[in-house]
Amino acid sequence: MNPDKIPVARIGKTVGLKGEMRLNLLSDFPEQFKAGAAFMSDRGELTIASYNPSRGTVRFEGIESVEAAKPLTNAYLYTTKEAGEAACRLAEDEYFWYQIIGLDLVDGDEVIGRIADIERLAGTDYLQVSTSEALVDKGYAKQFLVPYVDRYIDRVDLQKGAVVTRGAKEILEAS
Repeated sequence: MNPDKIPVARIGKTVGLKGEMRLNLLSDFPEQFKAGAAFMSDRGELTIASYNPSRGTVRFEGIESVEAAKPLTNAYLYTTKEAGEAACRLAEDEYFWYQIIGLDLVDGDEVIGRIADIERLAGTDYLQVSTSEALVDKGYAKQFLVPYVDRYIDRVDLQKGAVVTRGAKEILEAS
């Protein structure tokens, strides 16, 4: 993943006749999708003309027909760390995905892997963990998923570069 381009949405199919499109959010911060907000995309820079969160639709400036909108289907919208942090205010103990990806996953006092990615399945975020080589050499799975829920996540320690867990090794053992 390019650290300068953080994916925040994927553009879906066209809706109606005036260039509106579905917007599939990859962000927990829908407030950043407002008229005038500009994003990088696979097809160049796009500026939002209007966004309807209840319908999950977006229209971009200069895109006013189905024909003009169709080439944008399946394109991603990206932001930068700086723009994302300026547009989105985090509460205490909330983190951007890019802050967590790459951290060690620690269970007790043992580093059991490194967070390779985060997946959202059925409304729950899962840490995709690449198991440490020492544990892979002992026969454990090369990768496994840990739900990002209070039952398993004790805390995120950005200073130490670790996500501290309770019971994540049990998930690995069952994988």
